[in-house]
Formats: sequence, C-alpha cells, structure tokens
Amino acid sequence: MAEITASLVKELREKTGAGMMDCKKALAETAGDLEAAVDWLRKKGLAAAAKKAGRVAAEGLVGIAAAGTKGVVVEINAETDFVARNDKFQDFVTTVAKVALDAGSDVEALKKAPYPGAGKTVEEQLTGLIATIGENMNLRRAAGLSVSAGVVSTYVHSATAPGLGKIGVLVALESTADQAKLAELGKQIAMHVAAANPLFLDTTSVDPAALDRERAVLTEQAAASGKPANVVEKMVEGRVRKYYEEVCLTEQVFVIDQETKISKVVENTAKQLGAPVKLAGFVRFALGEGVEKEEKDFAAEVAAQLGR
Repeated sequence: MAEITASLVKELREKTGAGMMDCKKALAETAGDLEAAVDWLRKKGLAAAAKKAGRVAAEGLVGIAAAGTKGVVVEINAETDFVARNDKFQDFVTTVAKVALDAGSDVEALKKAPYPGAGKTVEEQLTGLIATIGENMNLRRAAGLSVSAGVVSTYVHSATAPGLGKIGVLVALESTADQAKLAELGKQIAMHVAAANPLFLDTTSVDPAALDRERAVLTEQAAASGKPANVVEKMVEGRVRKYYEEVCLTEQVFVIDQETKISKVVENTAKQLGAPVKLAGFVRFALGEGVEKEEKDFAAEVAAQLGR
C-alpha cells in the first residue's frame, strides 16, 4: 500500500476537484492507488469525468513542417520560456522539423540524422546549442503522417514564429480531390483538434482498456440510480455514446459551426468536391503535456545558493 501523503492528496485534488477529506477517503479505500482513487471519486459522483492530461510544465517549442502528402511535428524542450524566444533555438526547432520530413519521426534516428550545413548530427548540433545558450534542452518526441494521395494540413496555436508554437496539429486527408480545397478543410479540422483535444480518431480507434474503464464507472453510476437492470443498460449505452462524442474526433461537434459532427463535415466536403475524402489521421502535440515540473521552494533555493 502506497503511503497516503499530503502531496498525494493534493495531486488527487488537482486531478478531480474533489474536497480534501473525500480525496483522503478515496486514497484510503484504494490503498493509495491514484488512478483507482480517481475512479472511486467518480463513482461516488464526487469528481468530474475529466480527460486525463498531464500538467503542462516543460518549456520550449513545438515545430511543424509539411510538404504535400506528408507532415511532421516535433517537440524540443528547454528549461525556461525565455529560450523559446531565442532566434538560435527557433532556427534549430524549425530545421529539425524539416530534417524529420526525410529522416522520419523516430527520435533516436532523428538525433543521428545530419544537421544541414553544420557537418554535425542533429544531436551534436543540440549539444553545441546547449553550450552556447547555457540551458539544458531535449529533443523529446516527434510524429509524422503521410497519405498516398491528398494532403497533410498543419496548424500551430500560439505561434511565436511561422511553424513554431505551443500546440502543433497535423491532419491527414486521403483523397484525389482538389488539393487546395482539401488543404482548406484540413486546416479547419486541425484548428478544431487544437481546441477540442480529441484522444482518438474514431470509435474503432478507442483504446479498449480506456473504454472498459469508462464503462465500469458509468455502470456503477447508473446502478446507483436504483433503476431496473434493463434501464441501467440503456443509460450506460447512452453515456458511452456521449463519451465517444467527447473523445473521438469524428464524433465531435465542429467548433467552427457548433452543430455539425466532424464526420459529417468531411462527408459534405466530399460531395462538394466530387471525390471521396477520408480523414486518415491526426496528431496533436501540446508543449510539455505529461511532463511534471519539479516544484521548488524559492526561499530555500536562494538560501542554498547563499550557503545557508
């Protein structure tokens, strides 16, 4: 059993918005298992069904590059936001994104790829940049999409420079239709992805473990209503459909018109363009998601530096 510390209670409160005593009880009931405690609170109706997202803490930039039927997004982290505004750092992220178009999105392979005009690898160039700027940096991750015919559209939110920002999105559309019009649709869907943060492409893409976990919570919530089993079953299925509408891109309501499902938006565009259009995939990188930042006591840090 994990020790139920004040920091564990605090983390559960931040994840769920539940009261301190409820969080303590949930952790006690689940032997200190944080995720099980989240579910316990939800089953008791004491926590919102929040999407699981790591606290955004790391600094740096997300960079995007695309060329016709393929696109990539990379995340390069630094210690402070100040570095994200540094021209040398911005040039590095932009160049690495372009290198990834050919080298691929495997991070280790990308690190070993030649850095243009430097006679060094990407990793060696990064090491030099760390020495120049004086701050630790890390090529954290990369991802790419490609289609045999069609476009890979991009969108950067909170852009600090072209193709650089805090949220980067790729959307792949498979089609033989007019590329300019496809790109326009792709850009709109990419903007939607940035805002709505879907977790899966469609209902068939949902992680079975995530769905089972959600169904278990919903079943216990519905059973608590005291209604007959057949009614509970219908309630659960209705709530599962609602879950799909929250986490699946194709089931979400388009943020631009607030009424049409993304799947229908794609279908309507295909009719207008006179050719089938398939939403083949998406990638969304938000700077620092899933990275925990060390919490520091500023007074203690200053005292340590003064040797006290």
